[in-house]
Amino acid sequence: MIRVGTVNIDTSHPIAFAELFLKSGRAKYTAVYNDGFRTDDEVKNFMDKFGVEERFYDLSEMAKNIDIVFIQSCNWDRHIELMMPFIEAGVPVFVDKPLVGSIDDCKTVEKLVEDGAVIIGSSAMRYTFEHKGILSMDVAQRGEIVHLSATVGVDEFNYAIHAVESLLGFFRGIKAISTTFIGTAVVGGSECDTFFVKFENGVTATYHICTKAWQPSTLTVVTTKTTYAFKIDSGKVYEAMLNEVLDFMEGKENNVATIYELTEATKIMLAGKQSKLDGGIETAISDIRSERFFDGDEFEKFYESQQRK
Repeated sequence: MIRVGTVNIDTSHPIAFAELFLKSGRAKYTAVYNDGFRTDDEVKNFMDKFGVEERFYDLSEMAKNIDIVFIQSCNWDRHIELMMPFIEAGVPVFVDKPLVGSIDDCKTVEKLVEDGAVIIGSSAMRYTFEHKGILSMDVAQRGEIVHLSATVGVDEFNYAIHAVESLLGFFRGIKAISTTFIGTAVVGGSECDTFFVKFENGVTATYHICTKAWQPSTLTVVTTKTTYAFKIDSGKVYEAMLNEVLDFMEGKENNVATIYELTEATKIMLAGKQSKLDGGIETAISDIRSERFFDGDEFEKFYESQQRK
């Protein structure tokens, strides 16, 4: 059985993942580290519920006692700091979404992998059973993909990155050229931002971020033959992703996204945010500024406030 450590149980993911690990019998959370906003009582409850054996107060010590670590802090600006002791110990790292939040951090994690680190992740939306259904179809019947569209709700980065990762789930190694902010719809106090993405293979995509209101994750796939539209079954997304992660850990077929495919999602969203700030100018991925357009510290404070209501 694969021994999994979790660093910070901020979100609902650790609980959902722990249940699926136990159900599969292939992995188990055996260690926890917490220096986030969760209380000692919340950590104890998590440990008791899922039979977590030990709470660590030192990441380097934790690294000696697990096979893989899941970095699950909701503050993406801390992800590199939290993963480093495990990378230095040669332990594979799974980073929950969003992987990182700036172009400089993208470059840092890419360099870490180039130097030998194993970093995987990030959003379950690129591994869904719905993706597998489309991709498994014979191209002669399905047609070549021409355009993709995804919709998601709640916020502009933490949850919204699910939409971009779902788009990238249809490509392996295809890079984006640019992102353009198209505009904002405002109806009944709810807002929906729309962005347009160009890819190097000629495919285009749009993603729609509906803030102040929850939206199901939806996908539209336009091909040279027809159009497919569906709502992703949120009840199965974690299982689909964790199956791929555990296959990877067990030395089976490797379908997990590369670090460049993971950072591509952040880069697309950074270019989109820059385009919005600059009045809707098409923004090349290569021209992203070294600014923290998405503030992980501020989001952590906001997220904690929502959890304490």
